Amino acid sequence: MNNKSIEIIDVLSLRGPNIWTYRPVLEAWVDIGDLEDFPSNTIPGFYERLTAWLPSLVDHHCGVGVHGGFLMRLREGTWPGHIMEHVMIELQNLAGMQSGFGKARETGKRGVYKVVVRSRHEEVSRAALYAARDLVMAAIQDKPYDVKSTVDNLRNILESVALGPSTGCIVEAATDRRIPSMRLNEGNLVQLGYGIKQRRIWTAETDQTSAIAETISRDKELTKTLLQSCGVPVPEGSIVDSANAAWNAAENIGLPVVVKPLDGNHGRGVSINLNTEAEVRAAFELAEQESSDVIVERFVRGDEHRLLVVGGKLVAAARGEEAWITCDGVSTVMQLIESQLNSDPRRGSSEEHPLNLVLTDPDDDSRPVLLQLARQGFTTESVPKNDERVLVQRNGNVSCDVTDLVHPSVAAIASLAARIVGLDIAGVDLVVEDISKPLNEQGGAIVEVNAGPGLLMHLKPADGPARPVGRAIVDHLFAEDESGRIPIVGVTGSHGTTAVSRLIAWLLHLQGTYVGLACKDGLFLRQRHVLKKSGDNWDASRQILINRMVETAVFENSSKAILSEGLAYDWCQVGVVTNIDSADSLPDFYIDDADQMSRVARTQVDVVLPTGVAVLNADDARVAELASLCDGSVIFFATSANAAAIVTHLEEGQRAVFLRDDQIVLASGKEEILMVNAAQDRSTLDVETVLAAIAAAWALGVSPDLMRVGIESFEPTDAAIAA
Repeated sequence: MNNKSIEIIDVLSLRGPNIWTYRPVLEAWVDIGDLEDFPSNTIPGFYERLTAWLPSLVDHHCGVGVHGGFLMRLREGTWPGHIMEHVMIELQNLAGMQSGFGKARETGKRGVYKVVVRSRHEEVSRAALYAARDLVMAAIQDKPYDVKSTVDNLRNILESVALGPSTGCIVEAATDRRIPSMRLNEGNLVQLGYGIKQRRIWTAETDQTSAIAETISRDKELTKTLLQSCGVPVPEGSIVDSANAAWNAAENIGLPVVVKPLDGNHGRGVSINLNTEAEVRAAFELAEQESSDVIVERFVRGDEHRLLVVGGKLVAAARGEEAWITCDGVSTVMQLIESQLNSDPRRGSSEEHPLNLVLTDPDDDSRPVLLQLARQGFTTESVPKNDERVLVQRNGNVSCDVTDLVHPSVAAIASLAARIVGLDIAGVDLVVEDISKPLNEQGGAIVEVNAGPGLLMHLKPADGPARPVGRAIVDHLFAEDESGRIPIVGVTGSHGTTAVSRLIAWLLHLQGTYVGLACKDGLFLRQRHVLKKSGDNWDASRQILINRMVETAVFENSSKAILSEGLAYDWCQVGVVTNIDSADSLPDFYIDDADQMSRVARTQVDVVLPTGVAVLNADDARVAELASLCDGSVIFFATSANAAAIVTHLEEGQRAVFLRDDQIVLASGKEEILMVNAAQDRSTLDVETVLAAIAAAWALGVSPDLMRVGIESFEPTDAAIAA
């Protein structure tokens, strides 16, 4: 078996709906060569080695449909392409990128398979593909393989490319509402919705978050002044520029005090409950490293709380926990921090951990811990006496959900604070002893109002229930009856698709709609030709979808584009299939005949919304058969009312567009609208082109009179006529 190999011929990233599924997938063309003659049950020890490395394969149902189904196939005998599919899925799952969808299909060439697996992040899936190939070969050849190292590598790749938890939870909530999303950069800038209906988020900031409000929130003294002027309780304080000034301010305010940077965030450089001159001076030096301006203010007794306000409403609240260690009289403070605090699985350095690690190295980030220990007479190497409790950290450990405990008046004040600063989404920090009582009864105060607050503390609280903060933000951006969608028309077929796309866009343009069109002729915005190279591809389509002016989009989707990239949108209002030529094939994609081509065209029908319409050629049997696969309604078009599919369709009260005595007829059941001479003098256009475009325009509510004018005034290019 040592001379056998698996070659990955090519890898396609299908980033949108495709012939396999509605979701993005990675499609690999895999040549297993002579291994075609060696199914898994003929390779000694293969089953045992593979299942020892990946015991969780038992959870794969495979086509058998039962727990352990894939293992049954392994024992019965299956081929490396199929095995790679399941190994790739499992490696992704182990790395934290869940995937349940996979296919392995033979092509017309012996030994060559298409292996297809759900891909949430292309970089992770590509690495998992090659790892799966190597793992399967190691199991075949009885060689060692380091599964843990592979999974760790995949996990690291995932962490580097995945959305942060705050952005991720908002996108997931949008998906639950069937609002489409598009990542606009390698970071956390995401578009929700399409065209003119879109909204944008960046972590927990939105396109409604004003730059002025964010600037105000970064200036703690200005924020406090504005809040105080509106009657919101805040701790009194002043800005200082030296350690001497800090101590003078502390004496004037009265001890204890808080020292913090003017424009800091995430609690960096903040020192609280300071009672001595030495503490104040040391705290000033710490805060000065974060900002050139430092604030000294009254210390408010109580626990720190973070209240999340979205659209003027309180949606979540969390209470901070102080971090303590209990000493044993033997271990050092550093050893106890590691064993009692940092060993907590909730603590870590990634965004997925609700609690931060307690740092003790002598650097800037650990100085608050070292200062807190010094105030109690300890260093990290001290060995306190048995049963003594030592406070390690006062802030930075917000984790306990208290949403249900917040007093209505406290929620109202937090909402007011967000409005005063001008933030649509705000993290309002306040200090209070009992969150269930009004602030004025206990001397509580708001200490900060933050733009772009982290959401992880509410998604993964150390104690208490998680809160649906992502859904709250999505509901703030989109009303209940809004989906973020614009009407999208997708056109595919063997020929005539460019002309149909151009004519549809023209008819919609005459209706007064701002139309974006991507087709073989290029990219058009409101009939302005902005890109003069072929635009029937993913990139050109995405340019249309991110344009904030576009009210309706029309896309020509060639078979090659569908097979190599997938569709650029998830769903459409109208899907048009012009025809499927009996001589069609794409051997470069292992698509060998017209029946396989019909599977490609089906992709366009599969994504028609339940409220949408498929426009299908009743004169083409393969196209007409796609009608039963549409979740929405169907409008047939044909050169004659006698087409069998149209006759049945009209008897069922459905719609069709056809020719009768050289007149175009729009029929709905027994009702008919005649477009007299609508096709006259349009000899430059194929009749089927006109019929398909009229059917699509009808589906979108364009009036027959406007269609007639549009057909008469349309001036196609030579390229559009030929395509």
